[in-house]
Amino acid sequence: MNLDNFIAGEGKPLPLGASLTSDGVNFSIFSRHATTVTLVLFESAEAGAGRREIALNRKKNRTGDIWHCFISGLAAGACYLYRADGPFQPENGLRFNPARALIDPYSKAFSSISDWKFGEAVAYDPLDPQKDLSKNTKDNIDTSPRCVVIDNSFDWQNDRPLNYPLRHSVIYETHVRGLTMHKSSGVEHPGTYLGLVEKIPYFKELGITGVELLPIHEFNENELYAINPSTGERLKNYWGYSTVGFFAPKGSYSFDRNTGAQVSEFKTMVRELHKAGIEVILDVVFNHTAEGNELGPTFSFRGLDNPIYYMLNDNKRYYQNYSGCGNTMNCNHPVVRDMIIDCLSYWVTEMHVDGFRFDLGSILGRNQRGRLIENAPMIERIAETPVLRNTKIIAEAWDAGGAYQVGSFPGRWAEWNDKFRDSVRKYWRGDQGAMGDVATRLCGSSDLNLRDGRKPFHSINFFACHDGFTLKDLVSYNYKHNYENGEDNRDGTDNNISYNYGYEGSPADPSIEAVRQRQMKNFIATLMISQGPPMLLGGDEFARTQNGCNNAYCQDNEISWYDWSLQEQNPGLFRFAKKMIAFRLRHLAFRRPEFYTGSDGSHNTLPDIAWFGEDGNDLNWEKKAPCFAFYIDGTEADIPADRDDNDFFIMFNSGVEDRKFTLRPPPAGKTWRRAVDTALPSPKDIQIGEHQEALPGAKYYTVHGRSVVILLSK
Repeated sequence: MNLDNFIAGEGKPLPLGASLTSDGVNFSIFSRHATTVTLVLFESAEAGAGRREIALNRKKNRTGDIWHCFISGLAAGACYLYRADGPFQPENGLRFNPARALIDPYSKAFSSISDWKFGEAVAYDPLDPQKDLSKNTKDNIDTSPRCVVIDNSFDWQNDRPLNYPLRHSVIYETHVRGLTMHKSSGVEHPGTYLGLVEKIPYFKELGITGVELLPIHEFNENELYAINPSTGERLKNYWGYSTVGFFAPKGSYSFDRNTGAQVSEFKTMVRELHKAGIEVILDVVFNHTAEGNELGPTFSFRGLDNPIYYMLNDNKRYYQNYSGCGNTMNCNHPVVRDMIIDCLSYWVTEMHVDGFRFDLGSILGRNQRGRLIENAPMIERIAETPVLRNTKIIAEAWDAGGAYQVGSFPGRWAEWNDKFRDSVRKYWRGDQGAMGDVATRLCGSSDLNLRDGRKPFHSINFFACHDGFTLKDLVSYNYKHNYENGEDNRDGTDNNISYNYGYEGSPADPSIEAVRQRQMKNFIATLMISQGPPMLLGGDEFARTQNGCNNAYCQDNEISWYDWSLQEQNPGLFRFAKKMIAFRLRHLAFRRPEFYTGSDGSHNTLPDIAWFGEDGNDLNWEKKAPCFAFYIDGTEADIPADRDDNDFFIMFNSGVEDRKFTLRPPPAGKTWRRAVDTALPSPKDIQIGEHQEALPGAKYYTVHGRSVVILLSK
């Protein structure tokens, strides 16, 4: 196409980004400190394609701090970038360089970022000893990825976000690419949004209600330069916690590699998941960007308005680094707040997602000086923005700058509960004195959440996530094995709270593997009967392993990819996991909207939850025993009381020895039935419905070492 044929007009300041109309495209971008902004249009996405540069007039094409332009006749698929000129004063935080191609922060799609060389985007001369104080005047416009104008029309087939109540959720954390890249996945579209769609029958069989996807916002997987010492191959940014564009779905996760096709393919994935009754939650990374520190590339925010978008030190040459990744987004600046809200609103209204998990969410509560503040505007605004009101908002309530705020996010915010993770790990490892803490976690972590109207369902419970050991590795390794990350095993936490049961790694002696299988069932059972929505790490249901790597952020290979043959090798564990999910969703007693009271004010009946020792007497919390039991009264487990649930008597034994428990009597006219005994072989380890074995008149039950037993009354 001949770009000279398109007429450039004044345009409008809102909305920001590239907005397609019937007559053309409106372009709008923010920059307060720029003296000149230039819109660059390209004939195609190909490198070296012809281009037209349109310098925006300060009087006609600027409203306040917004630069804008309307290009008549331009259509969807058009590619564009920006240049911005202004003061180059790093000591004052200003880093304008018109030789750097800049992407639109509001761009909805990009041409291939996977082929982009980040190093070519640095705005300084790498050979100059002054480094970032120098200015690189070599133009990189031809080698930069392009923004793409998107047509948002799509056949949603009457789809709407599902918005399940959080307390009824069972979340499955997974990686779009890693889920189906392994040769065993059996899909036609490996590593893509469509590949995930092909796994919907599996998700339905497992019984989850939602998937939480590791970052799918556009990022550059080739930004790392480290080498795998075992293979000699260059390591990649696999997890994706290094955002390039917040509004754009990851292009390389699309099977269709045509420019802009990733948007419709992502929408197809969401629509098909919703048809299956499965929600979509995105892991979003608003705490930093891929531009890094002062030595990083300049491709967007830094070149448009560095002191607005980022927190800077008193010496504004340098960046505050509460993210651990070189820079920190200035989330509580009004301009950045608007961008984040616009972004979240776009993913809800145009992409139909159901919720968000905010990586290093404590950064959302830091002011422009980096200090944690009460009633942070960004945190409150996310919760109160009307269009986001029904979405799930989940905080990782800490950051790399020392903030730890689990239990402190206000209002309707839910949080990843790492105390649940650690408490459950310690208990099942057999740590002395772990009983009281794990009991608190079973009850919804009231020590954290019983304030300011918070509920048990504000605690997102998990024992494993992408960051750390998988469940199989948790019971197979005492130590991390991260040598293939190329950092001499220095990276990743040493505090794994794991145990290998006598042998480091797998496979081990059959007797050791039997203990590991039982412990994996114990973890899953504990998670599914605890108050608070459970999050299961993808693949844990069939013993996925990373060979002891607890920091697989750079392993885009079989270390991280799901080996689906393990499902066939561990049918008992998989059956147990899906039955436990069904058991949770069958019983309201494990999804209570309110905390247990522990007392009903009557001496004639048990309270809603009561605790006992193995002898049947009230539990001695000071004893630090490895075993305990608790009775759950299932009446009025739901509010309003749509229906009463069964009563439950649940016994935990993390010790090695078998223990003979005295049973509390069931309600009058009812009998205890065994639903779960993790010490029994499959399929007896969990039975649902009429298959549950009745225990008429039973006064005692022997709970084997390292096992859970769940009885229910009928």
